Amino acid sequence: MGDMLRRNKNLRRPRKSGTERRRREATHRKRLVVLGVPAEQLRTMDAVQLRLLLKAKNKGPRAAAA
Repeated sequence: MGDMLRRNKNLRRPRKSGTERRRREATHRKRLVVLGVPAEQLRTMDAVQLRLLLKAKNKGPRAAAA
């Protein structure tokens, strides 16, 4: 039989870290500021709202170009 830790990918996979989460959220905020969202509005939003807004903003230019 093989080694369980080597075979079970879920036990070997790295965990998400708080540092990476904060870096991702900061990147999302910067992208939204470039897309024209006021920084004051972004300060009150949580991560889920940021992602939803980013999805909506990314669909806008594509739909206008088509």
